[in-house]
This record gives sequence, structure tokens and C-alpha cells, in this order.
Amino acid sequence: MRLSHLTAVLLLVAAGVTACGDSSPNDAAPNDGSTPTRAEVPDASSFTTVIDNPFMPWTPGAVYTYEGGAERITVEVTDDTREVMGVTTVVVHDTVSESGKVVEDTYDWYAQDADGNVWYFGEDSKEIADGKTTSTEGSWEAGVDGAQPGIAMEADPQVGDYYYQEFYEGHAVDTGEVLALDEHVDVPLGSYDDCLRTEDVNPLDTSVVEDKFYAPGIGLVLETGVKGSDERSELVEFAPGD
Repeated sequence: MRLSHLTAVLLLVAAGVTACGDSSPNDAAPNDGSTPTRAEVPDASSFTTVIDNPFMPWTPGAVYTYEGGAERITVEVTDDTREVMGVTTVVVHDTVSESGKVVEDTYDWYAQDADGNVWYFGEDSKEIADGKTTSTEGSWEAGVDGAQPGIAMEADPQVGDYYYQEFYEGHAVDTGEVLALDEHVDVPLGSYDDCLRTEDVNPLDTSVVEDKFYAPGIGLVLETGVKGSDERSELVEFAPGD
């Protein structure tokens, strides 16, 4: 994931992200879609590495494989943890390959709060060409250079919810909006009902809009470009883990 953070106090208020508090993203009144939800980051002691949100169940050992165009994406929930902002997070390893060669290698950090919201605390991301790292631009860590964690998946998503997923000024900003809770999705691995559909936008580049579909008990099963891209990435293999 990619995220951006605003360091100035007034911009933080406008973005609705603060460094302390215990409210969930759904505590805020529904908005009109123009401003992301004001989600406060809970106290570090309220987080857990047991991530069992039905739309993002990061079970250690689980492996998701997606294919789209020339890309093959492998997402593995590891047994490793990393402390970020005093929170012990789960490390998820994500690789993108083209023609059998890895072109992007990323370690993402997640934790779940007491309400069941899954928070995203950053990533160590490398773009690779000919076996060599060419860029780490997408990397960020919550609490460093003003970056703050964002909501990767709400505990109780409702149509119209609009929230920051990533927030690090000038480098990585992503927002998610809940579009539907009852989608039917067909991918090579199978058919899924009652899927959550979100629309993801990077405010730094609104020319590209993606929709993501999450199946209960599985997680992400389909990602499609709806503006500025016609890419489609589908779940083709899934190992549920421990």
C-alpha cells in the first residue's frame, strides 16, 4: 500500500488523524465523500497481532496468489512481527513478478485494534530491475518523519464510509470508500457472495481509480481498474495458513 502524511498541525486536523485516542473510524458521522473519516489512532496497548477481521484475516502462513496481465503477485502472512510506534505488528510479505522475475518486493506491517479495525503501519518496499534495487520511494514507517498509520480494513464497513488507508506527505496517500457489501465475484479460484467493494484513490494522483473486492473469510479476491487503468488482478491460489 502507499500512504502520505501532513506534518503541519492544521493539515493533520483536516485529515482527521491524530496520534492518540480510542475511537474507531465508524464513530464519526457519515460524510458526503469529500473528506476522509477522522480516525484516531488507539493506544498501543489496545492492538493485537491476532488479525481476524472477516474481510482481512491475516492468518500466519496464509498465502494469496493473484494474476493479472503479465504480473503474478504473491502475498504471504509471515510469523514475523515488527514494533512500530510501540505497536507489535504482523509482517506481510508481498512480491510482484513479471516473466518469472521479481520486480517489486515489499514487507507491510499490520495490527488489529480492540474494535476489530485493521491498521496499516507502513512498509519496506523495493522496486527491482535486473536483480538490483532501483527505488524505495514507496517505503514509510508510522511515527517517522510525521507519518501516521491508516485504516486498512474497518471492523464494521458501511456503504459511504470514506477513510485514509495510508498517510505520509508527498510520498504515499491512499483513501478507501465503501461502495457495496453484497457483491458477487467470479475469479479463477471460485465464486464468492456478499463481497465488500471499496474504491481506492491516491489523492496525489486522482487519474487512477481502483475497485477492490473482499470475500468474507478470505480477504481480497479481485482488484480492477475503473479509471485510468484497465488492469484486473484475480485470486488464483489461496492457502489458508495455520
